Amino acid sequence: MLSSAKWNFVEKIGKGALLTATSSQGESNPMTVSWGGCGVLWGKQVCFLFVRPQRYTLGFLEDGEVSTLSFFGKDRAQTLAFCGKESGRDFDKFKECKLSYKNEHGVVYDDAEHTIILKKLYAQDLKKECFIDTGSLKWYKDDDFHRMYICEVISVE
Repeated sequence: MLSSAKWNFVEKIGKGALLTATSSQGESNPMTVSWGGCGVLWGKQVCFLFVRPQRYTLGFLEDGEVSTLSFFGKDRAQTLAFCGKESGRDFDKFKECKLSYKNEHGVVYDDAEHTIILKKLYAQDLKKECFIDTGSLKWYKDDDFHRMYICEVISVE
């Protein structure tokens, strides 16, 4: 599901993807992510997502069960830049970026190359004292450690 000769998850996530979290009330917010991974855990295909505590999207992830990771072509570079820089507290990102979508099992964008539909399984905050490679702490000058989510891959569209 997550790899083929033509599509490489690791390469794609490094270039940025829209993580769109949906609350239990059906409200959604997209946010650009470029850190993550995929693999097999607990007998399931999973994705690992990382979100900082100050991000508006965190509340949607905490409240809901389903989220999506959407990958776009180069023509959506400005969308990814906007959704990574600006907050959904201040902007309706769907309107600002002219994002059209369907919302059956999470937000699936009409012009996404691929969308991974995810179901939340586990969440835990990264902790300073657990870092073995302390050089990685350079990414946390404000001690704003990410919350890690492990999500089951429900489908890839």
